[in-house]
Amino acid sequence: MTNSEKGSPDTERDIRGLSIKFYTEEGNWDLMASSFPVSYIKDAKMLPDLIHALRRDPHTNLKSATSMWDYLSLNPESLHLIMMLFTERGTPYSYRFVNGYGVNTYSMVNNRGEYVWVKFHLKAMHGVRSFSASEAEYMRSRDSDWAQRDLVMAMRCNDFPQWKLQIQVMNDTQAHNFRWNPFDPTKIWPHNEFPLIDAGMLEFTQLPDNYFADVEQAAFSPENTIDGIGFSPDRLLQGVAFMCSDAERYRLGANFDQIPVNRPICSVFNSQRDGAMAVDGNGGVSPNYVPCSFNGHSTRKHHDKEAQYPIDSNIMDIFNRNENDDDHYTQPRWFYNNVLKDNEREALLKNIIDSMRYIGSPKREEIIQRQLGHFYLIDKEFSHQIADGLSVDRKEDQEPESNE
Repeated sequence: MTNSEKGSPDTERDIRGLSIKFYTEEGNWDLMASSFPVSYIKDAKMLPDLIHALRRDPHTNLKSATSMWDYLSLNPESLHLIMMLFTERGTPYSYRFVNGYGVNTYSMVNNRGEYVWVKFHLKAMHGVRSFSASEAEYMRSRDSDWAQRDLVMAMRCNDFPQWKLQIQVMNDTQAHNFRWNPFDPTKIWPHNEFPLIDAGMLEFTQLPDNYFADVEQAAFSPENTIDGIGFSPDRLLQGVAFMCSDAERYRLGANFDQIPVNRPICSVFNSQRDGAMAVDGNGGVSPNYVPCSFNGHSTRKHHDKEAQYPIDSNIMDIFNRNENDDDHYTQPRWFYNNVLKDNEREALLKNIIDSMRYIGSPKREEIIQRQLGHFYLIDKEFSHQIADGLSVDRKEDQEPESNE
């Protein structure tokens, strides 16, 4: 989650994470997924400030709608996620009824070095089910651990949750011709252009023997990949790959990968030694460098199954920026007008008003008007309804734009 903390009610409006560790003969692969297909931000350098804005105010130690909406209104790339989060999808019924999305773009490479770009999806086979805002509020007071309890009860009744693993594939030519930056995690790849391809089925069949050992000590990072799966010019992915592992070193110690839940099933040879909780013999008598003349490691294995994309300036300009890079409105507008039903639009409107009404002085009017301006570029009437609900002046000084 982004806004919640350990101990927060399970029905809090927030992003849900769905991370899976695959233990393969080539090492561990961590598939990290979110309950929404897009991110608040497109660049990892913005992540610390985003987290600070969504967490407790350093002065009052309270969650602050003022800080949250101030930050989001100053970063319109967050608009796509906001429009999804404040629907009832932001309060899922339980963990069994949530889809997962890899959000970031990865590469897949065959043994000839031919690569494609991919996005991962996890489709809940139980279907998607959500609480309304009032139902979520009621459940917060009745059972703050509802989602966890529902999962445990279902497992004990052998009603095992299942997710279908699917991928979207985009080749290099399509990436160059895509009207948006294909590596922008605040945007989706339309399913009618890049259809979902079935890749497997995941079934959750066993509760952990010990929650702390198998869940609290689990460490996930997108840098944990295997041959054939790699990275992309996605700036958020590149930063998070470092940040996640760095956070785990702080949380669990330098040798967190020696904890049983994080330990690969295959043999591992690396040059990491010492540090707290080095419990694997610390490499024994083996030298702590490669290549070396001992133990059959006289040569360094070349990891050649990576996307060998060109990095000349013209190519990277296309990957990292194009004329539509700052189009933060077309996809949210499509979501609002073509994906949501009337009752879902009504719930979205009410939920946003209920959140924004807690924006406080002295910048209340400025923050609200700035955010209304973004909503105006999605739908004029939608912006006006929010203004009326907040009893503030309507935004009238700009016309919707389209970069389609």
